[in-house]
Amino acid sequence: MAEDVDLSVVVTVLNEAGSIEELYRRTVAALDGRSFELMFVDDGSTDGTFAVLSRLHATDPRVRAIRLKRNFGQHPAMHAGLVRSRGAAIVTMDGDLQNAPEDIPKLIEALSRVDVASGRRVGRRDSVARTIPSRFINGLLRRFTDVPISDFGCAFNAYRRDAIEPHFGAIGKQKFTKALVLRGGATVEEVDVSHAAATGGSRYSPLRLIRLALHVVAGFWPQPVQWIGVCIGLVCSLAAIILGVYGLVYWISDSNFPGPLFAGVGIIFVLGVQGFILALIGEYLGRIQRDVEGTPLYAVAEEL
Repeated sequence: MAEDVDLSVVVTVLNEAGSIEELYRRTVAALDGRSFELMFVDDGSTDGTFAVLSRLHATDPRVRAIRLKRNFGQHPAMHAGLVRSRGAAIVTMDGDLQNAPEDIPKLIEALSRVDVASGRRVGRRDSVARTIPSRFINGLLRRFTDVPISDFGCAFNAYRRDAIEPHFGAIGKQKFTKALVLRGGATVEEVDVSHAAATGGSRYSPLRLIRLALHVVAGFWPQPVQWIGVCIGLVCSLAAIILGVYGLVYWISDSNFPGPLFAGVGIIFVLGVQGFILALIGEYLGRIQRDVEGTPLYAVAEEL
């Protein structure tokens, strides 16, 4: 069995053949004197990325590499690296050099005080179309997790193994690893890290960010369909009762049957019943989702 190391750096890459060697050199220089492994996960690259990783592995056994059979997405790829890592401390980062490897020691130093060192990007180089949705998603996550950090979306973080390992079963299914770990009660400290512009532009389009926001609601707000259905059911039922009582009083006091009013009461009552049915459907969907998520997150083609 391979010996444990002090630090695992898990890097997800997709078509990064042009930047991997620079990332490797800078990371090795930043971690000089430490016991570490550098774990690359190739998420279905088509530009020769894995060939570069193979060369690095052949010259430096600290470099490990996993190639997935196709592009499964950043978060399943991160899971593939995390579960294979051996370090007592784990750093996660992207491979596009937006994250500066020179900041890794700052993150590791913070782990002496807390369970999670949360990267906080300073001087962000993203467009307005990227940053505004990102701020909205951060607000949602602060509300749903009750953790008051400013940058949930930064993938450049450090974790103590005992803080992140219990969540391996859920990582990849949830798209915010940091939020998942912090929601479990891990202590956190934010660390300012530099942020460079992506060489090929951000892979997160506005439409993809909207889908990400919906994932946050579905993943971190328990059964939103249920809550919406319950609210509709309660409001409509209460309105039907109030209007029904008013109609009865009007009928008795004025000796005039308020047919249209009672028709409206009936419609509102039916809407209330539909709200509760929606809540019940939400419960069924929640159970189905939990069962469906038992499928494999990814398939590994090759591992070095």
